[in-house]
Amino acid sequence: MGLEQENKPHALCIPIPVQGHIKPMLQLAKLLHSKGFLITFVNTEFNHQRLVRSQGSEAVGGLPTFRFETIPDGLPPPHNLDATQDVPSLARAIEENFLGPFKTLIAKVNATYSPVTCIVADVLMGFTHAAASEFGVPEFCLWTSGAGSFLCFDQYPNLVEKGLMPLKDPSYLVNGYLDTVLDSIPAMQGIRLRDIPPWIRYIYPGDEYMVQFFNSQIAKAKLASGIFFNTFDELDGDILDAISSKYAPCYGIGPLHLLENNIVEKSVGSFKSSLWKEDSECVKWLDSKEPNSIVYVNFGSIVVLTSQQLVEFGWGLAKSTCSFLWIIRPDLVIDESAVLPPDLLAEVGDRGLLAAWCPQEKVLNHPSIGGFLTHSGWNSTIESISSGVPMICWPYFGDQQPNCWLGCNKWGICMEIDNNVKSDEVQKLVIELMKGDKGNLMRKKVIELKNKAKEACDIPFGSSMANLGKVVHLMQNSSK
Repeated sequence: MGLEQENKPHALCIPIPVQGHIKPMLQLAKLLHSKGFLITFVNTEFNHQRLVRSQGSEAVGGLPTFRFETIPDGLPPPHNLDATQDVPSLARAIEENFLGPFKTLIAKVNATYSPVTCIVADVLMGFTHAAASEFGVPEFCLWTSGAGSFLCFDQYPNLVEKGLMPLKDPSYLVNGYLDTVLDSIPAMQGIRLRDIPPWIRYIYPGDEYMVQFFNSQIAKAKLASGIFFNTFDELDGDILDAISSKYAPCYGIGPLHLLENNIVEKSVGSFKSSLWKEDSECVKWLDSKEPNSIVYVNFGSIVVLTSQQLVEFGWGLAKSTCSFLWIIRPDLVIDESAVLPPDLLAEVGDRGLLAAWCPQEKVLNHPSIGGFLTHSGWNSTIESISSGVPMICWPYFGDQQPNCWLGCNKWGICMEIDNNVKSDEVQKLVIELMKGDKGNLMRKKVIELKNKAKEACDIPFGSSMANLGKVVHLMQNSSK
């Protein structure tokens, strides 16, 4: 390696090995590379092979200044090699299996490439702090979920201490108890127990372990030299201030995909993060449609439905008479093939297009898209905001409940579907979203946020551009 590269800072970036976390971490790594950092990006061996299958080997081919490495996850191969791994099993593996291989990798990279000067880890990869301490380098964290959800996870111990959680028995899921309003979460006044990430309810096997996992990982975030968020000050500034007052300094450096589009050079643009092969034919289908006429439906990379829920969503969309693009992953339905009934498909005709996966940013930015039926994952939420598309939300787990609450109650850009989904409600909300007064008002509000997101990423004075500069300065100087 030449002297010029030897003098560059070297960031080792490691996401939690799930699609929705890999994508923003890779976007951040590309941004750091554009600011002069050498990058080593770490996937699990399992996800590395998925990337090769879905995107081709060039997606992880790397450059002399941007390298891809892998570590094992220690889990047995799943039945479906192209499905997301079981989340509780993955969480246990992170805590029990990752530290040793990660330290071995750092030693190898230091000896054969260039000394690592800082680690950038997903907040939920808390084991990296021990490695950073052992190798004497600073650690920074990326929270890839919604900023509001961080405050909600931070409340887990408090909710248990107050006796508000866990639920006493399953009847508390339906007896109105979850409508209890909390007054303890700053910048999120009015949020209810049902809007808190639901593992804290302890209803299902593995929930109690997941609560312990989140408590442990988020506590370790206090030890980081800084925490980065895929949001912007004009959207989440009060929430970021609340986190900064208790944790490490926080920086909104998003929407990451807008910053990437503005400043990342083409040489790293070919590095892809999609673990599924994207169907670009759906974009051609959208080209033939009228502006604001299509409902985009996508429940993300982890959410699973029952066959009954799939049918309820399908009939709701069919009865709305609105045209739609629906992304149906092969593993979307629990233990079954994701297949819609023939009479439903006949009813829809050519009004609907089904695809296995798609380039979501292109779809959301397409002029024909008028609304988004989503699970409220943060990548989908921030990309929808950045594209000026209002949403119907059906949150499933994780950060999706607080993201949905913020979208409905604070930003006024979403409507929520009941967890017990029924086709009549889907029909009603889709019609309201696409043709109703509330849908028009939501569209107006989200376009205002779209413009603010764009301004945040403007060169050189946007708030996220300025925060990225602060982050780069902090990372360069913390390692000296």
